[in-house]
Amino acid sequence: SKTTGQYHSLKGTAVETIGDLTGAQSWRQSGRDEHAQGEAEYDAAQAKNYVEGAADRLAGKKDAVVGAITGDRQQEASGNVRHDKGQAQQELNKPAA
Repeated sequence: SKTTGQYHSLKGTAVETIGDLTGAQSWRQSGRDEHAQGEAEYDAAQAKNYVEGAADRLAGKKDAVVGAITGDRQQEASGNVRHDKGQAQQELNKPAA
């Protein structure tokens, strides 16, 4: 998850700093490794959430259009809500440029 990835990234940075301050190479390397693993986990979770947002946007748009064509206002409204939810999820998980 993004939260777990952030935790390991920060913890790795702290361990690496301790290694830098004490001259302990094993701590320095362990910290770098944990930081890199945390960053990778965060990035993977971010990408997964972005793709899920895209799927919600697409499905929501389809439902909204079908609802509009058939006159089913409830389907149209729920489709719009799902579309907007997906769009918000994508915005929150937009990859850093």
